[in-house]
Amino acid sequence: MSKSLDIDEDAMRELSNAAVELVTDYFAQIAELPVFPDTTAADIAARFAASPPIEGEPLERLIEDCRAVISRSRQNGHPRFFGYVASPSTPIGAFADLIASALNTNVTSWRSGPAATEVEHIVVRWLGSLIGFSENAGGLLTSGGSMANLNAIFIAHRVKAADETSNRGLWNSGPPMTVYASDQIHLSIPKAADILGIGRDNVCLLPSDARYRLDVRGLRERLANDVERGIRPFCVVASAGTVNTGAIDPIEEIARVAKEYGLWLHVDGAYGALAALDESKRPHFRGIERADSVSLDPHKWLYTPVDCGCLLLRDPALARSVFSSTEADYIKVDEQSDAESFAFWDYGIELSRRFRALKIWLMLRYYGIRRTAAAIANDNALAAELAEQVNVSEDFELLAPVELSICCFRYIPPAMRERLASADEAHRAELNSELNGLNARIMHRVQRSGRAYLSNANLRGIYSLRACITNFRTTSKHIQETVDIVRSIGREES
Repeated sequence: MSKSLDIDEDAMRELSNAAVELVTDYFAQIAELPVFPDTTAADIAARFAASPPIEGEPLERLIEDCRAVISRSRQNGHPRFFGYVASPSTPIGAFADLIASALNTNVTSWRSGPAATEVEHIVVRWLGSLIGFSENAGGLLTSGGSMANLNAIFIAHRVKAADETSNRGLWNSGPPMTVYASDQIHLSIPKAADILGIGRDNVCLLPSDARYRLDVRGLRERLANDVERGIRPFCVVASAGTVNTGAIDPIEEIARVAKEYGLWLHVDGAYGALAALDESKRPHFRGIERADSVSLDPHKWLYTPVDCGCLLLRDPALARSVFSSTEADYIKVDEQSDAESFAFWDYGIELSRRFRALKIWLMLRYYGIRRTAAAIANDNALAAELAEQVNVSEDFELLAPVELSICCFRYIPPAMRERLASADEAHRAELNSELNGLNARIMHRVQRSGRAYLSNANLRGIYSLRACITNFRTTSKHIQETVDIVRSIGREES
């Protein structure tokens, strides 16, 4: 029995041909698959439950089981999948992941992956340039927005704590340091505060305005009050596209407040920052160049396979000052050149890191910026089209402005709309509760129908059907079909 796991050239070609055929079939058929599989956890467990084989199994059986995995998966790439901020993979991105996995470079530092490190530097600069942050951005790729946000809050906290230690000696005394954001901020921000020991109680979530954006006047008033009470603000987080409604905080105004109070400005653009590629949306992101850090997710809206997030830094040296003191002896780098002594562990939490940059690098080169930007602009246009259909209908209600590619609405029977319009406050609350239940049932049925997939958002007590369009396969036809599906189920449930 061979002790090597290498296979001969013929076996390698058989394996690669079978895998490529499987992937090609999948991309060709994705629009015909159910968006959500007609299956159960018990069914999947029964299909795949087995002990690990003592001897190898035939390739044909493995490929057949992979087809079974595909058929029992939710199809994020389906043109009527609008559930979450999850763009489909482009074919070039999928094959880039294959190349990166075959190479299996651990991109910890230049010496571990010379080419991969340089490609990542290039990609980070490209991403900074594409969103209007910086032509020479520094930073690194991460597993996703949550990890990018965790890194950013950690860096901000340590940098501002160091400032206090040197300037006022407050680091080890006094009240805790505080983060400020709107009540629409992503859950990863309070979670990061918890992980870092700052505590959720020290994340001040301020009421958002009528458009679900951070209220700058409220921010300024709270900061003035907190400083007077001896509380120590250190960071404000602005959203460049919230996951609930796609709202973009007034970044430029927030940047002025941050500068006035000496705060670190982090922009959470995990979902929305890449919408700056749509020229019609670029003005919404004015001020992003003044941020200290920005998170964004190519796997959310650059049609890149997961996992692929990014943290951009205006001054990477500050991150290095935070992380470089944590090195262990075995990973210290002794090189003559600054470029060749570069290590990603000096700028982020992760040590082991995939070659994530290859899929962005190849995708942007394969399609070009103009074609990629056109796909993002089309997603935004389709969300606006959905909102227009909702606005002119008698049985739908738009629940939030559409700024990017998220449309929040609810089904409302015409008779109930009339009752709601004339109801007093108490009766209105009862009707809204009834509508919440109705729309929750509609969403569940839409998802399990396999014909379309929506998610939900709670907008100030109103249950919203939420369509997030980040899919280059989606067309006006798919928007109309989804409206028809929701309307049909809504009538059945009413």
